[in-house]
Amino acid sequence: MTHSSSVSRRRLLQAGGALGLATAAGSLLAPQAVASPEAAARTTVTDLGPGLVQFSLMSGVLVGDTVYIGSRNLTPAVVVGFHLPSRKVVSSTELGAGPEPSIQALAADPTGRYLYIGALVKADEGRPNLYRWDLTTPDRPAEAIGRTEDRDIRDLAVAPDGTLFAVGGVPDKPPVLWQYDPSTGAVTNLGTPDPKATLARAVAATDTTVFFGAGSVLSGGGGASKASLFAFDRASREFTSIVPKEMEKDPSLRELAVLDGQLVVGTSGAVDPAKFAVIDLADFSSYTLVKTEGAVIKTFASDAERIYFASESGIEAYSKADKTLSPVEFTGPDLGEIWGLDHRDGKLAVVSGYGFVAEIDVAAGTSVVTDLREAGAKAGTQAGMGIAAGRGYVYLGGNGAISRRDLRTGEVVNLAAPGEAKDAEVIEGVLYTGQYNSLGIWRYDPARRQQPQQVAKFPVEQNRPLDVSWDPENKLLLAGVQSDTEGGGALWTYSPGTGKSASYVNPIDDVQLVRAVANRDGVAYLGGDNAAKEGPRATVVAVDPATGEEQWRVETQQAAGVAALAVQGRHLYGVTTKGGLFVIDRRTREVVHTADISSVSKGFAAMVTNRGAVYGVSDTTLYRFHPKTFAVSTVVAGINGAWYSGPHVNVHEGLLYTLRGGNLVAVDDRPAH
Repeated sequence: MTHSSSVSRRRLLQAGGALGLATAAGSLLAPQAVASPEAAARTTVTDLGPGLVQFSLMSGVLVGDTVYIGSRNLTPAVVVGFHLPSRKVVSSTELGAGPEPSIQALAADPTGRYLYIGALVKADEGRPNLYRWDLTTPDRPAEAIGRTEDRDIRDLAVAPDGTLFAVGGVPDKPPVLWQYDPSTGAVTNLGTPDPKATLARAVAATDTTVFFGAGSVLSGGGGASKASLFAFDRASREFTSIVPKEMEKDPSLRELAVLDGQLVVGTSGAVDPAKFAVIDLADFSSYTLVKTEGAVIKTFASDAERIYFASESGIEAYSKADKTLSPVEFTGPDLGEIWGLDHRDGKLAVVSGYGFVAEIDVAAGTSVVTDLREAGAKAGTQAGMGIAAGRGYVYLGGNGAISRRDLRTGEVVNLAAPGEAKDAEVIEGVLYTGQYNSLGIWRYDPARRQQPQQVAKFPVEQNRPLDVSWDPENKLLLAGVQSDTEGGGALWTYSPGTGKSASYVNPIDDVQLVRAVANRDGVAYLGGDNAAKEGPRATVVAVDPATGEEQWRVETQQAAGVAALAVQGRHLYGVTTKGGLFVIDRRTREVVHTADISSVSKGFAAMVTNRGAVYGVSDTTLYRFHPKTFAVSTVVAGINGAWYSGPHVNVHEGLLYTLRGGNLVAVDDRPAH
């Protein structure tokens, strides 16, 4: 944790109160947090207001002169219609999709009357995940038309005859090709072509054939599939593998489209860069393939001369004549993560994860950018990600943004940062984040008038930073990482002083990811988890972060992987994803205490040390361990933080910062021991 100066508790309470008065009329501000009765005498919880408010998005498709855009990580999920000629949001519909919903899949039927919408959620509650919106009556809400047994819908395609096809996935099951027949309303399972795939993200269709693209961009490694591409014959109902051999080692098929009588294919890259291919529909063995320099290819559009696609670096164009790639140059801002790309009248309509639509004149190289909130899209409070505090600010990560809250004035500013800030620390007043997906470490200095900037890159396959910790002895930022595509993980290190970085791959073993990182006295402690059902987990390894060399390891014999680690005195505390507590004596390197704390902590968790005690937060509860007996006590019951990918807690100058619902809270807890 940082040791820089901070505002006083009294001033913080004043700031929280002022913010509450200023925003009390708004629907986003939750009631004042109240500590649990047993902790009321020594615990104060200050509500600082909504954590991260924005209009975040995950899809876009052009129908006529309107771009329809699906929200991301907002409740309720919403689709808005952005009218290009007027540059206004002219329609919207809300969907009761489920917890932490996002809309990644949109597709229009050939007539342009219906927009099909597919939802993905964090937990399956049995609700419909397939909707249809009649664009001739946009004031009427989209109707639920069915449900696939896969929890998440990642892509949709409508064949020329109006039949809808859907793909996606659900954890621990291979993905299915689904069909919706608008004439009967039936949703049909057409089969599982790749039993070793963990997720399908691409589908395209003609009157005779459906193309199914899958792989293992999540839960990869072990025996999981790499990129797979199947042609489903709608008459014979048989699948045939047609994946180009050059794509077989890529983690996943990322995008498919039928354009100008050809099948256009893009992959996600990892060890090797992503690849682009154009396949002859009359002969699947006949294709043109081009390697790129990027990690992902998605969202296709075309004109008479080029096929356009999005990568993490912007928009690229494939020349149909000379079969080469070139970047689309234009005057305009960084597009960030691109979720929609269409061509209309010589212009590209680009839907950016930063919450805007860019209209790019390809010939002129100019652009016009419209912020969707200013155009009429309604913002909402996102489920949060990493959290950090220091030098008078609290930061909360989200999708394509990091909120910065001034504790003195209550002012909230959203900073642009691509991807997701999964965890963060403030070091001498400067924010450092671990950015998903494959974006490394980013830096933001509030003293400079700049947006966050990338300061360290790492191997693309080490893509998901999970936990960030500051090592004051070695002056290194440490990050525990998961490899979604290859399995296992890594320890990243970064020196703010020198700018040097290092990546130590699979420091635990070749299957355990590094879920948790803690440090003390120049030693880093890594907690292992395993995304697969089988195999080792919950191993704790001590390493020298300056060299990556292992010093010792302990097999904790826990039934579930490590969710969080923290150090207090000579003891290393660990909590598992099933609510198991274990305590290791760092001197004897033995487990000296275990307990079941599942009543306060199940699933992902986070821990910090504060005022001589270890604190933890789960999806439901903020809790504390006694430093001598290791007994667990509830600090704030029912905290129920709205976290997107596991709870977080940060500490600065004695105050704990986390989420209560969607609101940031500061917790002043003074234990009696």
